[in-house]
Amino acid sequence: MFLIIGYVIALGAIFGGFMAEGGKLAALIQPFEALMIVGGAFGAFFASTFPRSFKAVLKMLPMALKGSKYTRAAYMELLSLLNEIFGRIRQGGLMSIEADVDDPQNSELFKKYPSILADHHVLEFLTDYLRLMVGGTLGAFEMENLMDVEIDTHHRELEVPIHALTRAADGMPAFGIVAAVMGVVNVMSSVDKPPAVLGELIAAALVGTFLGILLGYAVVSPIAARMEDRAAESSKMLETIKVSLLATMNAYPPQVAVEFGRKVLYSTERPSFQELDAHLREMKSK
Repeated sequence: MFLIIGYVIALGAIFGGFMAEGGKLAALIQPFEALMIVGGAFGAFFASTFPRSFKAVLKMLPMALKGSKYTRAAYMELLSLLNEIFGRIRQGGLMSIEADVDDPQNSELFKKYPSILADHHVLEFLTDYLRLMVGGTLGAFEMENLMDVEIDTHHRELEVPIHALTRAADGMPAFGIVAAVMGVVNVMSSVDKPPAVLGELIAAALVGTFLGILLGYAVVSPIAARMEDRAAESSKMLETIKVSLLATMNAYPPQVAVEFGRKVLYSTERPSFQELDAHLREMKSK
């Protein structure tokens, strides 16, 4: 929603100001200039990415266009799940969660938390490290190092499509200049025509520069920025799991371990201690 509102404000201000100065929108409709800019930028973008990077961009675009799924309610659900898992471990030992970890899709425990169950990355990260804990082959220090490496890999993987789209946005003004130069070449080859015709050709050439800058900085760049924010949010959820699991491995009680996870959240999504405590009590009574 914010993306659409931003587009409306930016384009409304630009085109509204142009019309207020007496400009005519019809003069900005230059399909061949747009073809050179968009086609050139897309071709360069396609040539500069590997197939997996191109697919990653297409896969990540919906994340930028939709609202964030990493809301306070989602984090509350994650912390509730962690609290219940840690409570079972404290009561029945690590083996008590083995069946749930091996098949979370059919686990009555995980079914109570549908948003976590639907998030492939979060679910895989959580169950993989719970499985390692059940196996008992790694200590807290080794587990922390492995988690850090995986979170860093996850974040770098998400940065690939972001960087690709950012490069495309940064290149669009240059393609606008290319389109403008091509327009000037067209003007120079038509110097024998009347001034009115030459004026139209010059205007069309200048529109090329305008469109390149507009599309690059007002249309494509905001999408890349939103994708970057979504990547950071995704990594934050993994960090929450990481610190909570490490606290459990260091023998902290379930609610204290969950408190470790709560403290790493962004302030905008972090529930207060009282909110989380009340929520955990409510979940426990169900």
